[in-house]
Amino acid sequence: MSDFREALNLASERLGGSVLYATDDYFAEKENLLRPTKPVWKEHEYTNRGKWMDGWESRRKRTPGHDFAIIRLGVRGVVRGVVVDTAFFRGNYPSHCSIEACEARPESDTDSLLAANWIEILPKSELRGDSENLFAIDAPYAFTHLRLHIYPDGGVARLRVHGEVVPEWRREGGLSIETDLAAAEHGADVLACSDMFFGPKHNLIMPGRAVNMSDGWETKRRRGPGNDWVIVQLAAEGSVRRVEIDTNHFKGNYPDACSIDGTRAFALAGAIVDAEWFEILPRTKLQAHTRHIFIDELAQSGPVTHLRLNVFPDGGVSRLRVYGVATDEGRGDAVARYINTLYGDPAAAQLRNCCGSSEWVRRMIAARPFPSWSDLIREAEGIWKGLAAEDWREAFAAHPRIGDRSGSKWAQQEQSGMASASSESMDALAAANREYEARFGHIYIVCATGRSADEMLAMAWQRLENSPEDELRVAAEEQMKITKLRLMKLVG
Repeated sequence: MSDFREALNLASERLGGSVLYATDDYFAEKENLLRPTKPVWKEHEYTNRGKWMDGWESRRKRTPGHDFAIIRLGVRGVVRGVVVDTAFFRGNYPSHCSIEACEARPESDTDSLLAANWIEILPKSELRGDSENLFAIDAPYAFTHLRLHIYPDGGVARLRVHGEVVPEWRREGGLSIETDLAAAEHGADVLACSDMFFGPKHNLIMPGRAVNMSDGWETKRRRGPGNDWVIVQLAAEGSVRRVEIDTNHFKGNYPDACSIDGTRAFALAGAIVDAEWFEILPRTKLQAHTRHIFIDELAQSGPVTHLRLNVFPDGGVSRLRVYGVATDEGRGDAVARYINTLYGDPAAAQLRNCCGSSEWVRRMIAARPFPSWSDLIREAEGIWKGLAAEDWREAFAAHPRIGDRSGSKWAQQEQSGMASASSESMDALAAANREYEARFGHIYIVCATGRSADEMLAMAWQRLENSPEDELRVAAEEQMKITKLRLMKLVG
């Protein structure tokens, strides 16, 4: 991407962006920072506090320090660049700004955010008045909140925060269920389009229905041959089950017809337009101001990563919804993206939930980024196999005993087969656990997912015949099976 402004605005009010706090907004309200419209100038407009300004403006600071505002992004994401727009602030703009970021729960209050672990993503930088000040950001982590510092005071008209969405999938309901794979809030992106003269391409994947005709994707009137198109990268590789094409508010300027093509493109980069496309929805007539739902009309084409919506010959579409279920590969790649973008303590905590070895966690963090799920698993297995016996035993100790229902939620889910166990089976498992620990010096580790109590009991008695050296390796293999399953649980 040559210009970071082509990326989604993570702080968009439509996505839920909000200015939560400002040290001072005496002259102009902090909420103006994220307004979707361009700033305006009203020559003779004044309030009882001074000149009306379309932005955030603090009073002249007469004490040490500087002003700042805390912004909650609409979606968790990696920031690629920011635009600090000082439009119409000429003699009252800040001389410099800086930006910090953190990851916190969206519902965090001001007090907890003020005490959060902030890291600097933009050092103190000079600003120009009445200008769009563009700053590229080089930080690989995903954040939920920003803190914009201005030095020492003054006014900023707008703040735009461009980047890539990386959802907290467990909060979104997970990737194991049918979801809108073309939703901006789920990490979908509009990569390219033939034209967007009247309406930006990203409007197509925004939440909710369009509020008016300007809130969609609309091309200019085509005067030559051909048709217009837009390419959407889905949030994850998935199988498409249902598509919605909404022409809400487009009445005299909706497309006459549309079709949808798909591709399963891996690392095509800038060549996505030239990918091998296959038909998902054949050319179909459209109606004005209508939600069109397509189910039976869709071809059974297999997994896709990108869709191309073709409109004939031109016109406007307000929203595109693509409902489907992510493939195992798609879910795995989402795990890799999520782990790559975790910062600090949350990174260690999430990995430790998957494997209790401190050394494994440390090496996994150091090995990032993982380009894909297959790369992540290859690294996870390689690191695990190279650890010492005491590191393996540390991981084993993080699990409850088989039959112990007081463990973590994940452990309880994994041991769901114990729910129907008889009292005799439970007593026999307790005895097997005691004998196993006395012989091998660590708890009995088995990947319990999908196994009944009797199966796990039979395996325990069988493994008691192993030598300590052989059993340590068997237990380590079982631990890696558990780790892989738990890694996938990070996306639900």
